Amino acid sequence: MNAVDLVPTQRDTLAGYTGDIARLEALFASWDETQRAAAEAYRRAIEDLQGEALRRLIRALKADPAALQAMKTAAADEIVYAVLRRHNILKPSLSERVEAALDGVRPMLASHGGDVELVSVRPPSIEVRFTGACDGCPASALTFHAGVKKAVEAACPEITDILQVKGSGAGANDSVRFVSPFALGAVDGWHLVCRLDEIPQGGMLRQVVGGENVILSRQGAVVSCFQNACAHLGLEIDGGAVEDGIVTCPWHGFRYDLATGECLTAPEVQLQLHMVKVIGNRVEVRLAR
Repeated sequence: MNAVDLVPTQRDTLAGYTGDIARLEALFASWDETQRAAAEAYRRAIEDLQGEALRRLIRALKADPAALQAMKTAAADEIVYAVLRRHNILKPSLSERVEAALDGVRPMLASHGGDVELVSVRPPSIEVRFTGACDGCPASALTFHAGVKKAVEAACPEITDILQVKGSGAGANDSVRFVSPFALGAVDGWHLVCRLDEIPQGGMLRQVVGGENVILSRQGAVVSCFQNACAHLGLEIDGGAVEDGIVTCPWHGFRYDLATGECLTAPEVQLQLHMVKVIGNRVEVRLAR
């Protein structure tokens, strides 16, 4: 990189400015340790000065309601927002915090050839969608509840409804069975429950596993297992009608998605989920305790 390359280009977009920074950082990476340390110290000194100036400016503006509103309007600009976020003057947006939570589970999903994407944010709800091998995977219900849902709830407690949007189905494959990556650490407690072909396609199978009454469901390539107890009053639901992957409790009409356990009647509750893994024609269950 020559001296001409070191001159920042004139930019009017965030990508342009960050591109200049990335090129300079690539140059610094080729320097020896002493040079890199000097460049880093210089960067920190400038950023500390700029950050303190911005904080003092904003404290002064907050005293004037009109100026405060103008500041909020200015923060909607992507470059202004990026700089204020860089100095931790603005808190991360809800979308950023959700994406950060999803980033935490993505490496585990990627190890199985899958991913998750944020579809929408409409507080207090968000929608996510599995892609790749996780789309249509038999273990997707466990992956959703034990991985994605748990991560988002921990990072964003104000989000109370985390919904899984069904994917295109391109990742599903009836000839291949997956175990949820979030069940891999569970090496003990698995029970051989039945053969895959014993679970009626689009229906339910009632079984007793480790003394617990459970139901298993098969919707396409997705196999799920839940406690045989309605989240309403705990009454058994295996006698309920099943249509289009939805079971209706025969007692009080509560409806549940058999792929995820989500209650469509009262979204704040759901069926108790148990881990499932399907290997060949073997269906094994590990009870949630």
